[in-house]
Amino acid sequence: MKKPMWMVRAEVGGRYFEEFKTLSIVAIGWADVGDMSMLKTRDDFTQAINRVYKDMKKAQVAMSSSQTYRFVREIQNGDRVITYDPSERVYLVGTIVSEYEYVPDLIQDDPNIRRVRWEGEVSRDVLSVSARNSLGAISTLFLIPPDVAKEIESLVTTPGKTNAADEQKNEEEQQQVDLLLKDVQAKGFEFIKDKVNRLDWDELQELVAGLLRAMGYKTRISPSGSDRGKDIVASPDGLGFENPRIVAEVKHRSAAMGSQEIRSFLGGRHKDDKGLYVSTGGFTKDARYEAERASIPLTLMDIDDLVKSLLEHYEKMDADAQRLVPLRKIYWPG
Repeated sequence: MKKPMWMVRAEVGGRYFEEFKTLSIVAIGWADVGDMSMLKTRDDFTQAINRVYKDMKKAQVAMSSSQTYRFVREIQNGDRVITYDPSERVYLVGTIVSEYEYVPDLIQDDPNIRRVRWEGEVSRDVLSVSARNSLGAISTLFLIPPDVAKEIESLVTTPGKTNAADEQKNEEEQQQVDLLLKDVQAKGFEFIKDKVNRLDWDELQELVAGLLRAMGYKTRISPSGSDRGKDIVASPDGLGFENPRIVAEVKHRSAAMGSQEIRSFLGGRHKDDKGLYVSTGGFTKDARYEAERASIPLTLMDIDDLVKSLLEHYEKMDADAQRLVPLRKIYWPG
């Protein structure tokens, strides 16, 4: 049976990589807990973390206790282990050759150690995209998937190998990167939809108004009515006197809007108005038909359309609108 393989990071930026290599160890922090050899169960580790780090949030306590428990109790003598040097883009590969030890004299910040016999190196450049993606986790310690471990093992004997000259492999790699990007984009899009959907009704109104302002209009939100419905009036002057004058209605509901709601909206519009109807619950087929034959230009915007417009105009949105759905830009290799 194949031994499991663990990643133990040499701290942020690999700052203790040379110590790991020259001292033949892997190590973790949580120094204030002290010697963990007497801790047996996960609950023991959780209590110890809680006792020492009183201001630590619940999720951080769970992560910390899980990683310390794994390092002390789950990792076994004979297990495989790797650590990473980000400056050289190299994984050091070896075998655990000791039980857990508490040795504060080796690395003061990381006194909890396991001794290792280092046996080889693997360049990150020779690994598949999927393997590199798996090894990109930010956790200090984690179990490497068996297929990735197998790939690493197969490359330990050729530490200097690169694939720069392999045109076909480069093309396949780019295809994998492109697929991974599409997956990240799709997940990101859904997370943004989740964020928008969690806004309360007034916040969603403000988001739509902010989007219209980013498109160059000045906006005014009318007082709420009996059903708490508000019309947003967007125009060049902000008062609705100058054309184009856009009247927007926003419905934050789970149910789709039907043709009757569209007719009601159209019934109060002037002939020179342009309409925007936003519904997080979407629209029925009849509602879309009603919009197509409307006497004024009318755009129906469901939550997918709203998020697409949000992404398109986000950088031009004012700070108040951006705070409703805070987003971070991610750079990706082209």
